[in-house]
Amino acid sequence: MRVVVALGGNALLKRGEPMSAEAQRANVRKAAAALADLATDHDIIVAHGSGPQVGLLALQAAALKEVPPYPLDVISAESIGMIGYMIEQELTNVLPPATRLATLLTHIEVARDDPAFGRPEKPIGPVYDAREAENARTAHGWPMLEEAPGRWRRVVASPLPRRIVQIEVIRMLVSAKVVTICAGGGGIPVVRDPSGTFQGVEAVIDKDRAAGLLAADLAADAFLMLTDVDAVYLEWGTPQQRPVRRTQPAELAAYQFPPGSMGPKVEAACQFANAPGRVAGIGRLDDARAILEGNAGTLIKSE
Repeated sequence: MRVVVALGGNALLKRGEPMSAEAQRANVRKAAAALADLATDHDIIVAHGSGPQVGLLALQAAALKEVPPYPLDVISAESIGMIGYMIEQELTNVLPPATRLATLLTHIEVARDDPAFGRPEKPIGPVYDAREAENARTAHGWPMLEEAPGRWRRVVASPLPRRIVQIEVIRMLVSAKVVTICAGGGGIPVVRDPSGTFQGVEAVIDKDRAAGLLAADLAADAFLMLTDVDAVYLEWGTPQQRPVRRTQPAELAAYQFPPGSMGPKVEAACQFANAPGRVAGIGRLDDARAILEGNAGTLIKSE
């Protein structure tokens, strides 16, 4: 099967861990082992998130007073290159020597008038307590969101992905049996001006929506979203919470999920799995093969 795998930024840099290169490298090494297991039986294309990483780089950039902060699209490109480099290197170390790999910084076109630009809701960067969040808001003018009691994060605009600019290049790589790492961080958001020229914008595209578009454009058979949560849960955070194991797109789409976390995953999964013969899965990175085989996580498939 052709399988698009989207690695969550929080699966590569777990909540509560120090945001260090060593911690990220250790998590990427574990991810590479899970991906290599899938690659023994399937053709895989790898996308990944970068929410924690892009927020960290933005924070570091803002701390240097002598130079104006770099735009968020440029910082996104930095984080995508960093993560892609680590994933490719660790995959090279565990896949057969003859395996060919490539990492592609991917531009994704968004609409200039997307309403998301007026409604920031995509969390990026580290978790702050209330005092730290207020200091960051005051110092940098960043909108902040309380994800959970006492847990604040910066939020940015998250426009919908409209078109993968380099999709033909990605198709060529995939057709040539190259393990391709692309659409990292949801892609680098760009808009086209009336003359046809592209320019970057201050936003972060949701990586699950971008990976879902990638999976559809590549006519993938399966789309896996691997994160640090073992399944999709109904009534999450309440005594009545319960996991969803197998479902159809229409059934799952009837429920509401948080827009900054599970909501885009469910939306992307339902859109992809709505076509006959396609399957989408959501669950833990360690369970990648089991999710695809229907033995773990949440599996979404049209009957």
